[in-house]
Amino acid sequence: YLTQTYKHILALVFAVKEINDDTQMLRNISLGFNIYNDYFTRSLTYLASLELLSTWSKFIPSYKCDAQSITVAVIGGPDTNACLFMATILSSYKLPQLGYGSSPLINDPSQKVFFQWMFPNRNQQYTGMLQLLLLFRWTWIGVIFIPDDNGLWFVQKELPKFSQSGICFEFIEPFPTVYFKSGIHEMMESWTKLYIFISDSFTSVVILHGEIHTTIFLRMFPRVLELEDKEMKTGKVWIMTAQIEFTSVPFQRSWDINILHGSLAFETESKEVVGFQHFLQIRNLNVETRDGFIKDFWRQAFDCSFPNSLEEENVWNLCIGEEKLEALPRSVFDMSITPHSYSIYNAIYAVAHALKSMSSSMLKHRTISEEGQKNVLNSLLWQVQPRSLCNEPCRKGHSKTKKEGKPFCCYDCLPCPEGKVSNWTEMDSCYQCPEDQYPCKAQDHCIPKEISFLSFQETLGITLAILALLFSSITALVLAVFVQHKDTPIVKANNQGLSYTLLVSLLLSFLCPLLFIGQPQRATCLLRQTAFGIIFSLAISCVVAKTLIVVLAFMATRPDSKMRSWVGNKLALFMVPSCSLVQTTLCIVWLMSSAPFPNLDMHSLPTEMILECNEGSATLFYCVLGFIGLLAMISFTVAFLGRNLPDSFNEMKFITLSMLLFCSVWISFVPAYQSTKGKYMMAVEIFSILASSTGLLVLIFSPKIYIILIRPELNNKQQLM
Repeated sequence: YLTQTYKHILALVFAVKEINDDTQMLRNISLGFNIYNDYFTRSLTYLASLELLSTWSKFIPSYKCDAQSITVAVIGGPDTNACLFMATILSSYKLPQLGYGSSPLINDPSQKVFFQWMFPNRNQQYTGMLQLLLLFRWTWIGVIFIPDDNGLWFVQKELPKFSQSGICFEFIEPFPTVYFKSGIHEMMESWTKLYIFISDSFTSVVILHGEIHTTIFLRMFPRVLELEDKEMKTGKVWIMTAQIEFTSVPFQRSWDINILHGSLAFETESKEVVGFQHFLQIRNLNVETRDGFIKDFWRQAFDCSFPNSLEEENVWNLCIGEEKLEALPRSVFDMSITPHSYSIYNAIYAVAHALKSMSSSMLKHRTISEEGQKNVLNSLLWQVQPRSLCNEPCRKGHSKTKKEGKPFCCYDCLPCPEGKVSNWTEMDSCYQCPEDQYPCKAQDHCIPKEISFLSFQETLGITLAILALLFSSITALVLAVFVQHKDTPIVKANNQGLSYTLLVSLLLSFLCPLLFIGQPQRATCLLRQTAFGIIFSLAISCVVAKTLIVVLAFMATRPDSKMRSWVGNKLALFMVPSCSLVQTTLCIVWLMSSAPFPNLDMHSLPTEMILECNEGSATLFYCVLGFIGLLAMISFTVAFLGRNLPDSFNEMKFITLSMLLFCSVWISFVPAYQSTKGKYMMAVEIFSILASSTGLLVLIFSPKIYIILIRPELNNKQQLM
């Protein structure tokens, strides 16, 4: 909330009150006003413009069946864009407009004719700025500008004149985009970079080509440098344009203003308005009951509060309503008339004098009644004229198409084709929305696409994360049981080390899905598939080794068999590292040649932008998956062929079942993965990881856990043999 903006409102109220109290100014006509806040955004400026032209709650321009008064003019500002955006709407309906802030660049003659600037011509201050620099011989300067039409005009058209006069520029930088309702973190990061950049510069003079609120960000300069543990190399002289006003936000009220000392600001001429300062001094919270802004202003300007209930009556700093505006520092509220307030005051009188002149002109011809006065106001909108059209104008969401055999002014209206919009009436053709937007259902405007990724904040993401943590905890418990009973026959059987390695790899496999949840970053994109590929190949190679050891154990029963040397640790020490090395090599080649990276996919879904990890090389991605599948097929084949070997605990049958489940899951994964998009693609892969890992854990280790914990009498060497 810019507390200085409240004075603009008070200047409006004061001018209207003065005119209505003057019986000689407007006879039988009383001025009133509506105030709309556009929050410095284009959409709300357009909304306010349509509301001015429409009846309550229905946006039908020129249709005001329940209006008690007529809008004769619109005063807009102080931001340049506010004037520019409202002119786009209001000029189409020939509604006079006055700008009390910096002048927008309006190139359309049909819009310019209905717009009156209350600020002086900007070229005068540019000439004065150049003369000032030459006077002080400041030839090495920096320029910061808001990248709107005015700012770009200044950079492209005026700064070359500075260069021709011998002025050099160390930098010409745009202000970062200002977000008042979202993106605060990104905005502050951009401003921090700019502050540090200016601080590190060598120039002592910086021109600020900004808007009314620019001093808010200028006053944050020293605080940001303190946080970054930096000091300004030399004191800067800020040269500010006339549209910049000394404004601040509430949390800056106690800050010093040392950074502004020595600044040079251009200012428009303004005269002291008689009675205005007294009007400000008598503002009283307890008297001005019709002022809808005063409580918000009072709360922020005087840093006090209003109790909302009986329990809050003992608030330490209570607003009593008798506080004095003149006691406020100028950075919070300036009692003198500022250029913007003076422009509003003049704008109201300009409207009043125009109405008076129009009324006087008509009175020369005939006497008019009070009803006639209303017709005078109505004539301002050019809404009593007859229409003469071949056909009704095409509505939004439609485009014109030629009628065969008819003149060009006769046409049909066709709905926009799918994916296209028309946001104005009478459009010759529909247009495609930008890639980060999509058409609304009525196809009359574009809607920004939302950024989509599988996050920890949504139900699907948190559910999968909880499952991953749950199964990893279960795996850790199984491993703990095996370590605790490491000396029992069932744990020693079929290579104890392989069981530990398999359990550790399953534990890591259950944790892998956590890399797939959350906003994709460069680090997580590099780790997601490679970590999954290496860990799973380690797990499956352990299963392959366990399967081969069981088969070879029965093949090596003859004393002279050459297979005896491979039974035990030797095969495990060969199989597990070898398979892991092959997969690791594939992953290294993948990362070095075409590594995964974060990517914003704007085209796959009609209403969302998918923030995802682009896998880089799809070939290497499927090679990694293919190697895991190859190991699984080898294990399944060997286990299936040896399923009937004598085994007290049916381990070969359980391995066969686990590999059958594993292969089924990952064979189903490929078409499911390719047919889904966005966060559901991640969910498919996470489900496949959890399902296949759970199958290995349950089918291979649950029989052993059952014997260890439930049937310990079976855990003996005789039973195993």
